Amino acid sequence: MGLTSDKVLALAVLAGVLLFAGTVWLWPRLARSGIRAVLGRVGLLFATQLAVFAAVGLVANQSFGFYGSWADLFGREDGRGVVVDHAAGSSPGPLRVVGDRRVTKAGGGRPETGGRIEEIEVVGRTTGIATPAYVYLPPEYFQARHRVRTFPAAVVLTGYPGTAEALVDKLHYPRTALESARAGRMRPMILVMLRPTVAPPRDTECVDVPGGPRTETFFAKDLPEAVGAHYRVAEGRGSWGVVGNSTGGYCALKLAVHHPEVFGAGAGLSAYYDAPNDPTTGDLFQGDRERENHANLWWYLKNRPAPDTSLLVTSSRSGETNYKDTLKFIERVKSRKPTRISSIILESGGHNFNTWRREIPATLEWLGQRLGGRPA
Repeated sequence: MGLTSDKVLALAVLAGVLLFAGTVWLWPRLARSGIRAVLGRVGLLFATQLAVFAAVGLVANQSFGFYGSWADLFGREDGRGVVVDHAAGSSPGPLRVVGDRRVTKAGGGRPETGGRIEEIEVVGRTTGIATPAYVYLPPEYFQARHRVRTFPAAVVLTGYPGTAEALVDKLHYPRTALESARAGRMRPMILVMLRPTVAPPRDTECVDVPGGPRTETFFAKDLPEAVGAHYRVAEGRGSWGVVGNSTGGYCALKLAVHHPEVFGAGAGLSAYYDAPNDPTTGDLFQGDRERENHANLWWYLKNRPAPDTSLLVTSSRSGETNYKDTLKFIERVKSRKPTRISSIILESGGHNFNTWRREIPATLEWLGQRLGGRPA
């Protein structure tokens, strides 16, 4: 059973309840003195607390998507990292579909009515980075009357470490896009959903690391090229957007600011505005001050020409630590035309999935209003 399985969570909760009941039942027998009684009390208390902590940890992991598997939890994940292969004819292609699923159970089995989610593997043509992702295709993509239609697309990024599955199952991006388009609040859009951790377990903060993964180039060049070659994505400036939460939010804003010729809009949910330097990131810049400044959105928007793109930032007055920085960022961008800035500020909401689910519908509608595409 997987780390994120509901069965694992149920077993942990059941174990906690049974151990608690057993402790209450057996405590009178263990109240006497003696080494066996003392060890019995210690063992029951320890086992009960361990089960409770395990249950709480599993609930938190399912809510926030910290780890996607047991291997990820114990630092043993070593698959689908960075692959560099320069031998002629050895590449399997930049994009491969490895599975598919329905958007919602109520959406019907036909993609013409409910859309489809495809699981893909992408290999960057220029960076050699390989990573899994999910692609949401709206119902119109499969309808005969729209067979020549192209669609705007958005890259959707998790936080760190995050899982791509959480974007589908926890944050409900495909379902939200489907329902919003059906209600006429946004145009149909292709979503490319993945985590920014393309070289696990390292958090590269979507930076081109000297001598390491060229993560920014992968997201700004390789990923749009691979997806555009396989799917009917609209061409030209303003066809792509990018959105993310937390670390993914910082990446989304940075990609839109650095590459306005690719991304017509970028939305950062609970984002921060400068790359951290901690044990998960390692030394991202290798002492290169210019690279470090380039990754700092405060510095970039003050010292570089303002990009022609649209940005959206979100926070809450109570519960988010980025609230004051977000207000300052809005003021910074407002003075840097032609960059455009919008915001979603909640009265309260923490740094969690529930808050982001409240912001995603309006965010997708905002993206849909700013991205292009060729109608049927």
